[in-house]
Formats: sequence, C-alpha cells, structure tokens
Amino acid sequence: MLKKKCDINLVQTIELARQMITLAQTGYEQREDPGCGILYGILLDSGYRLLDLAQKERQAHMQKGWWKNSDKKENE
Repeated sequence: MLKKKCDINLVQTIELARQMITLAQTGYEQREDPGCGILYGILLDSGYRLLDLAQKERQAHMQKGWWKNSDKKENE
C-alpha cells in the first residue's frame, strides 16, 4: 500500500491519463464533425503526454526508494 501522498497522486494521475486516452479513442470513433475530431485528437495527445510524464516520475520515485507498494496494479 502506498503511503506517500505524492505517490498516491501519481497513481491517480496515471489512471486519469488512461481514462483520457480511452475517452479520446471512443469520442473520435463516434465523432460527427471535424471539430470533435480536433477535440479528441488533442485529448488523446494530452493523455499520452500525461501518462508518459507520470510514469517517468513514478520510476524516479522507485529509484529513490519512495515507492513502497505490494499492489502490482499500481506498479504497472
């Protein structure tokens, strides 16, 4: 179980980024005009960028020994 608030926030950020990616993919598939395509393209790009940054920060926390967790899902 994570104890540091900064690590908990990272887990939530990773989950949020994944939700953004999923929503963007669904929204793009169901779009009805070009404006929606732009919106979901930006959301998809932002989701991937946030996910990448959050995963890199999580890795930095692990290397510092801050990330104490036995829950495999949070380590993914």
